[in-house]
Amino acid sequence: MHTTSGIIDKEQFLVEFTPLVKRIAHHMMVKLPASVEVDDLIQAGMIGLLDAINRYEGSYGRQFESYAVQRIRGSILDELRESDWLPRSLRKKMRQIEVAMRVLEQRLSGPPSELELAAELNMSLAEYHEIMQGVRGGQLIYYEDFQEEEEDHFLDRLCSGFDNGPLEILLDKKLRESLIAAIENLPPREKMVMGMHYEQEMNLREIGEVLGVSESRVCQIHAQAIARLRLRLRNL
Repeated sequence: MHTTSGIIDKEQFLVEFTPLVKRIAHHMMVKLPASVEVDDLIQAGMIGLLDAINRYEGSYGRQFESYAVQRIRGSILDELRESDWLPRSLRKKMRQIEVAMRVLEQRLSGPPSELELAAELNMSLAEYHEIMQGVRGGQLIYYEDFQEEEEDHFLDRLCSGFDNGPLEILLDKKLRESLIAAIENLPPREKMVMGMHYEQEMNLREIGEVLGVSESRVCQIHAQAIARLRLRLRNL
């Protein structure tokens, strides 16, 4: 993808790797609240792709694609940080759900069901599902969990360099091992959804077709799984 003079054809690179940007943006969307627009993530990802094209000095093959993925993800995370995408009300709801989960797990000696969680939170099952649908799982880990009040923003440190991608830095050995153990302890259906989405890279619609439920129902199951995993990982 060089011109006859040896100059990189940037427009051709942008055309070829735009589907990669869209795939990453849609994959990240499932971990974000419904208020986030996928088009905004794609736009931020395209900036990351262009940055990768301008900075990369190796041969333009599989190695470039791996490098571009890091820059695209980093650019999207920067956009999320700048736009303050996670409102306080959302954090408060997720914390309340986590507290209810912790209380019920101690009382029941096992993971509580949706009905048990809704009852603990003094709401109907429909209201509980509505919350799960709205938050879309939030994040697996809130960035402020890793910083003190006077420290720089966690994402500033996370995305400052590009020897390692944001996810590679975040998911260190201890966290990976703890995450695997936490997923193994999920209720069967939630474990199945996590496996199909993150291992098989299936989208919510495809998972819904396998399970015989709607896409919104898969979103709720995923959100509940994320809440359970957060509860485990915050105790590391």
